[in-house]
Amino acid sequence: MIHSVVFDVGETLLDDTREFGAWADWMGVPRHTFSAVLGAVTAAGHNNAMTFEVLQPGFNLDVERQRREDAGAGEQIDEDDLYDDVRPALTDLRDAGLWVGVAGNQTSKAAGLLRALSLPVDAIATSGQWGVAKPDPGFFAKVADLAPGDPDGVLYVGDHRDNDVVPARRAGLKPVLIRRGPWGYLWSGDPAVQRDAEWVIDSLTELPALISGRTGRG
Repeated sequence: MIHSVVFDVGETLLDDTREFGAWADWMGVPRHTFSAVLGAVTAAGHNNAMTFEVLQPGFNLDVERQRREDAGAGEQIDEDDLYDDVRPALTDLRDAGLWVGVAGNQTSKAAGLLRALSLPVDAIATSGQWGVAKPDPGFFAKVADLAPGDPDGVLYVGDHRDNDVVPARRAGLKPVLIRRGPWGYLWSGDPAVQRDAEWVIDSLTELPALISGRTGRG
């Protein structure tokens, strides 16, 4: 019985195009180059943070993130960054009586920016707040604590094989892969995703009917 749905953030709720473009501009590399290296890193199965190291060896992401903030070019999240299906899907899930949460590998600042959007959710948390990031099992233990009820009644929706689907299943949650963003498209047919994902979807608006019909695993 599914009682809760928790969503990843980047390329699940948010289109990361603007943020990736901002990083390319900050590093002084063409946006196409940044995207191409990100794609190569992704296809090789590496953490996307390696993109920065490839482009600038010795790049310190935490230091540069603070430098961006200090320069007035820091992280931004607004309504235009949301995918079009986000508000309708979240609203329908809550109207169906489900508990809805957001938890992803984001900064503490991002949590505040997301809350400012007044999304129809019950809770928002980020790895920056928790001090533990995906795919660490501790992150998914936090997700299980955040959502009410037993972990096996929690859907965790994300776009990433290694950060979302596989570790969520290992933690006893029910993972769903959203087929968008570079990771979602690349890994939607991956054997590990096919093995571990409850469902592979193209839109978040598919979730209410799937949950109602309960056509996934028991």
